[in-house]
Amino acid sequence: MKSSVLTRYRVMAYVTAVMLLILCACMVAKYGFHTGEDLTFAVSQTHGVLYIVYLVFAFDLGSKARWPFGKLLWVLVSGTIPFAAFFVERRIHQETLPLVNGAQPVPAKV
Repeated sequence: MKSSVLTRYRVMAYVTAVMLLILCACMVAKYGFHTGEDLTFAVSQTHGVLYIVYLVFAFDLGSKARWPFGKLLWVLVSGTIPFAAFFVERRIHQETLPLVNGAQPVPAKV
């Protein structure tokens, strides 16, 4: 597996996680303090587009690493939970790095 596949995933995981935290702050400002409605709309639209890119890159990495469906689903959903993407990204990086360095992927158990 090429290192660019892992790098793309890592970048998008961080970008998506940061945008989600910004979106949460905007939602607090919008509903808690009744301000920033336009900013919240712009941030939510940006996060949505970036999340779609994250899904594509995470699915690409998962298919090349031959992850089981449950693991792939958890990685895909982690972009919607604040702070989860940071922890999931770190774990996925540690697990996938040997594949980038030349190890063969282990087939998933059924």
